[in-house]
Amino acid sequence: MGVLAARQRMGAAALILAASAILSRLMGLVRDKVISWQFGAGNEADMYFAAFVVPDIINYLLAGGFMSITIIPLLSRRFEEDEADAWRFFSCVFFWTLAISVLLTGAGILAADSLARLVAPGFSPEQWQRLAFFMRIILPAQIFFLCGACLMALLYLRRQFSVPALAPLIYNGCIIAGGLLLPHIAKARGMTGYCAGVTVGAALGAFALPLCVAAGGGLRLRLVWRHRLMRRFLITALPLMLGQTVIMLDEQFLRVFGSLAGDGAVSLLNYARRIAQVPVGLMGQAAAVASYPFLVALLTQGDKERFDQTLRTALRAGLGLIIPCALWMMASAWPILGVIFQGGRFGAAETQAAVPLTQIMLASTPLWIVYMVLVRAYYAHGDTLTPAVTGTVMTLACLPLYHYWAVPRGAWAIAALSGLSVSLYVLWLAGIWLRRQGGTAFAGLCALGLRAFFCALPGAALCWWLSACCLRTLPLPPIWAACVTLTLSGCVFALLFLPLSAIFAPSILESVWQRLRKKRAA
Repeated sequence: MGVLAARQRMGAAALILAASAILSRLMGLVRDKVISWQFGAGNEADMYFAAFVVPDIINYLLAGGFMSITIIPLLSRRFEEDEADAWRFFSCVFFWTLAISVLLTGAGILAADSLARLVAPGFSPEQWQRLAFFMRIILPAQIFFLCGACLMALLYLRRQFSVPALAPLIYNGCIIAGGLLLPHIAKARGMTGYCAGVTVGAALGAFALPLCVAAGGGLRLRLVWRHRLMRRFLITALPLMLGQTVIMLDEQFLRVFGSLAGDGAVSLLNYARRIAQVPVGLMGQAAAVASYPFLVALLTQGDKERFDQTLRTALRAGLGLIIPCALWMMASAWPILGVIFQGGRFGAAETQAAVPLTQIMLASTPLWIVYMVLVRAYYAHGDTLTPAVTGTVMTLACLPLYHYWAVPRGAWAIAALSGLSVSLYVLWLAGIWLRRQGGTAFAGLCALGLRAFFCALPGAALCWWLSACCLRTLPLPPIWAACVTLTLSGCVFALLFLPLSAIFAPSILESVWQRLRKKRAA
């Protein structure tokens, strides 16, 4: 069986990844629920979330999140031409990734005390010491993430989406288990168990699982340090490594500048972002990741017409669904946060403080969807430079605004600047694409977005009023009041949105109805 065997259709791949995204997001919310219940929005949680800044930047520096994007086009062509040489190229990338990730991780561990002061300038000396301790536990996870990213790219190339879909479930499960069990087994204090769970989850889910599956499929690793394709690989990957864009650093900015906005700000911004990113992960990630190998294949075949059609389908599917979802979530932010986070040390005051932050962040989610799909179209063309350069310029422009405008005004301004910077960056990228490639992929997209918005607006307005009334009048415990309100809100929104969308924007739910009709016919 060849390396490019076991092909799956794009729809099936998207379905697998969508199911994984749903389960992963749900497990991630369970993880955050446990953390918020135990630690609320206080110092310990702030330090835990801030501990990810340096590890995440190491991941960005080595383009770990984009490994499949940089290596798949080169590896795909090489496997078609010379399979033995393709394995040598893959081995060279793998062992260089391993060596550099070990060096950077070791340097981060040694410099953790100084880095803690840099990434959380608003913390106290005691908090810096605790933060450095957390960082030393979490940093080794990047070795497993980065090496695992190479293996994941190989599985994506084989169209084996099931294992990459399972990895985040194992990762989140280990974090939850570590946080709940380690304090009883090893008398670990505070959030130490969650930090240990991060590294264990990365080792098992992101590295060991794909390694076992790749080995079973004929993985051929050998110690190789030089290959003629490494230069082309680095030319492709370097813009991703050096171009730290607002998209990549968005979460880190919330943590760094949130530490200057007072106790609990880092945690509240993190919780709000988790909620806002749920629809992005569910509707954007699956379509973007699943479409990328197909976009590359279409360009390799020189079929620009089908490339534009595939890109247009992915953009329309994501945007048409996320706009009504975002509007409903903005209107129902209080019951959503109440159900997911409120309880234990996360009280009603923390819930109310997180509501406006969540609503602000949800406002930019449609453009997050556009970014996730569009940036892969750039990468399919072999253009990693344009997204990196434009994103780096936007990042440099935003840094003084974060420090001098947003921080003095508090967490809401940090959230607002985050959404604005991401939105402007995506619009800039879209403008460049239109100028270079034409508007075929974007045909009808704005009209679809407007129809989705106006179809969802009546339901969202009624849900907003309903949430406010229930918050004031329901004589129930907070969790039950939130559950009842969320159920009513969802039903009211569906009863208004579905008929309006069927009349004025039938294409929004067209794919959903088609799948339901096929199941009914079967």
